[in-house]
Amino acid sequence: MPKPDNLRTRSRLRDAHRSRRMLRVCVTSPFRSRRMSIFIGVAPRCGIPTCEMSDKISERSLVAGICVALVALVWFVFGQAIKFPFINFDDPEYVYEVPEINAGLTLHGVKWAFTHWPATNWFPLKNVSHMLEFQFYGFNPGLFHLTNVVLHAATVVLLFLALRKFTGSIWRSAFAAAIFAIHPLRAESVVWIEERKDVLSGIFFMLTLAAYFYYTRKPTVARYLTISIVFAAGLLSKAMLITTPIILLLLDYWPLNKDHGSEIGSQKSQNSSNWPKLILEKAPLFVLSLIVAFLTSRGIAPAHSAADQLPFLARIGNAFVSYLVYVWQMIWPTNLGVFYPYPQNGLPIWQSIVAAAILVVITIAILAVRKSRPYLFVGWFWYLIMLLPVIGVIQVNLQSHADRYTYLPQIGLYLIIAWGVADLLASWRYRTQIASAAAVVVILAFAFAARVQASYWRDSEALWTHTIAVTKDNYFAHASLADLLMRRGRVNEAIEHSEEALRLRPGDADAQNNLGLALLQTGDTQRAVAHLEKALEIDSGHMNAEVNLAWVLATSSNESMRNGARAVQLAEDVARRAGHPNAIVLRTLASAYAETGQYSDAIETAQQAIAIAKTTGNEGLAADLERNIAAYRLNQPIRSAP
Repeated sequence: MPKPDNLRTRSRLRDAHRSRRMLRVCVTSPFRSRRMSIFIGVAPRCGIPTCEMSDKISERSLVAGICVALVALVWFVFGQAIKFPFINFDDPEYVYEVPEINAGLTLHGVKWAFTHWPATNWFPLKNVSHMLEFQFYGFNPGLFHLTNVVLHAATVVLLFLALRKFTGSIWRSAFAAAIFAIHPLRAESVVWIEERKDVLSGIFFMLTLAAYFYYTRKPTVARYLTISIVFAAGLLSKAMLITTPIILLLLDYWPLNKDHGSEIGSQKSQNSSNWPKLILEKAPLFVLSLIVAFLTSRGIAPAHSAADQLPFLARIGNAFVSYLVYVWQMIWPTNLGVFYPYPQNGLPIWQSIVAAAILVVITIAILAVRKSRPYLFVGWFWYLIMLLPVIGVIQVNLQSHADRYTYLPQIGLYLIIAWGVADLLASWRYRTQIASAAAVVVILAFAFAARVQASYWRDSEALWTHTIAVTKDNYFAHASLADLLMRRGRVNEAIEHSEEALRLRPGDADAQNNLGLALLQTGDTQRAVAHLEKALEIDSGHMNAEVNLAWVLATSSNESMRNGARAVQLAEDVARRAGHPNAIVLRTLASAYAETGQYSDAIETAQQAIAIAKTTGNEGLAADLERNIAAYRLNQPIRSAP
């Protein structure tokens, strides 16, 4: 290709300079026979092939550098988690005390993951990921945390790359990804081992977006199959992704708009006649969502009775308020805890009405400007729709809201901020300098705040103590701290927190059970049994209370307190409903069998408990069970200390 002369080159550069103040200059050196690329700034390509190649190389380097910076940010905030242990909130029930999981990757375990609903939830791929960890890491919580951090970092990078592909904007995409990466609300999702489902589903969600982008560039069966596979993997990690097909429709509106990779300024009106075709295109994905929603509902139904104590209108009102709470927490992320209880006397009706009115006003305003500012429409409805499955209308637990629920939904708000601020500053003289300085300040502020928030997860006591300090009337936090303190032998402190939990919520079965167990440690058996019976009166299926009461009825040194037949009934009920063998439950069942004279069954059951205790590394329990078996062989039941 002939070289352009210097005059022609200078003319083209002069035209480019008039259109943009900052550019990449491509000139012919008078001292060399080849062109030199001189960087002055960022500008559109000059049209000369060598300059275009240099631009592409520079852009790739910039993108790679941003990816490295995002990973470094994630590590700065959450890398500390590799020193953290398991905590006493769901980690035992969902991870390290589940024999099918802690046995490592086995065919039986994988089958169990897909056919059982542990603790009324269904996320088979998440469980399989833990099996792999136990296979290679053993009982090393630091490496479990490392996996979470790595998955989150990968999700962040994929978000940046996907947004860049969809919008063509590097810096806005980078800012949105950075805020997503290190916002303090991310701490719960990243440094809580049991919340693996957030980061695992997050990476598959981002892969779904990326696969969809490439499908829109060249629709083929193979590319659609790729979308379906990664989307299915995301659903198997966390059912909350059921709204993903709607998110893809939002992306069809903006930034795709039937014109791939368009920038905001070049939007064309979306022909409404295209929507039936676009919706039909997502039909297989909607089917996948419906299937997973149905399968997940099979597990939710049994746990729904506790939440049903809350009136439906109260849950609707709380949902309106929660939408605004999450927005406020994004702007001002202080006083974050692991559990937020409902107000003791319920939400004032005026709060729900005001929250609903604000949401309606915001939505109407965004609909009014959707053509000129389509990112507002997409970002807002991304947020509203992705939160729907966990907003609390259908509620499993008794929290009013939870930090972890914001993991993917708040990305919509970050889009609004990144593109909205750019639009706001478009006419400002020093917009680049102002935007850059503001972005750095915001990212650093959030990064340090998130690092502090993540540090509260360093152990269970720090977590619950902090949660009690930053929330009001938190009966759940007091009950959880009491459980921890009792396990650490600090019985008097455990009793204090259990009594406080019951003062705040007398009808809390967990607190009744914890207080009963603590009183057993002090030898006050009669009061202990009264609280355990009260727990079962409140919740007839409370498995911990059943096990604890069965132990007293089977092993009490006070003959008047023993009832072997009822102890067997309670322990067998728990063993049947637990979903998997548990060493403590089996130990209790063995003692109940011995109390009723069924020593051969007691020996067999205790031997099963020993195997599980050794698998989970509980050598102390295994040794106790060995002593129990020796007694059973002599036809002697177990008696607990008075």
